Amino acid sequence: MSLLEIKNMSQNFGGLRALSEFSIRFERGELMALIGPNGAGKTTVFNLTSGFYKPTEGEILFKGQNTVGLKPHQVTGLGIARTFQNIRLWHDMTVLDNIRISQHHNLGYSLWDSLIRSGKYLGAEARIEKTAMEILEALDLLEYREELPKNLPYGIQRKVEIARALSIKPDLLLLDEPAAGLNSADVQELIRLIRWIHKEFDITIWMIEHQMAVVMTLCSRIKVIDFGKTIAEGTPEQIQNNPDVIKAYLGDENI
Repeated sequence: MSLLEIKNMSQNFGGLRALSEFSIRFERGELMALIGPNGAGKTTVFNLTSGFYKPTEGEILFKGQNTVGLKPHQVTGLGIARTFQNIRLWHDMTVLDNIRISQHHNLGYSLWDSLIRSGKYLGAEARIEKTAMEILEALDLLEYREELPKNLPYGIQRKVEIARALSIKPDLLLLDEPAAGLNSADVQELIRLIRWIHKEFDITIWMIEHQMAVVMTLCSRIKVIDFGKTIAEGTPEQIQNNPDVIKAYLGDENI
C-alpha cells in the first residue's frame, strides 16, 4: 500500500479551475518535488493534502484512508505535517513553546485534568516537553529554546518551523518553499538539513521549491504543473531536458 495516493484531484474557486485532475503516488521514504511557475497551483495541492481545502473532485488516500473532508488537525493526527511559504511561528512565544504547542492534537487529557493537574496531565506535559527538547537538540536549536522567534535570524526561524513540524513525528512532511528568503549560505545549510532529516528520521518528504539547486540536488522524482495541469513527471535529468518544462518554467529567466 502506498503512503499517499491522490487520484484525479481537482479544485474550483468560483468559476476558476485552480487544479485539474491531479494524481500522484508516494511510496515510503521518497523525497520528491512539486514545481511550476507562480500561480500554477502548487500550494493549492498542499492545502488540499493537508486538509485546509476540500477538493471539488477526487480522492486523497493516506495510508489507505480517504482524508477528504477531514479537518487539518485530523490530517495532522494521521501523520502529515507541513511548513508554509511564509513562516507561521508564534512570534511572542518562545521557541520551546512553539514546539510544545504543535503537539496539541495529541494531548490525551481533558480540561478538567489540566485544572486539577492530574497524573494524566502531568504525564502528557512531561512527554511533550521531552519530545520538544529532543527535536531542538537534534536540529541544533537548543541554545534558542528561550528566545522569541521574531528575534532570530530568518534562517533559524525557518529551521524552527521545520522542527515544529517534525515534533509531531509525521510519516509525511510537506515543505512549502523552504528556501524562500534564504541567502546562499543558508540554502546550502538547508540542503544539508533536509538530506539529514530524510535519512535520520526515515521520513517521506514532498517539497515545493523554486530554487532548482535545492530540487535537483535532493529529489529523485519531480512533478511539474502549470495552470493547474500536470505537464511532466520524472527524474531531475528528465525534467531538465523536457521541452515543455523548459518553456513553462526552467526557461523563465525571472525564476
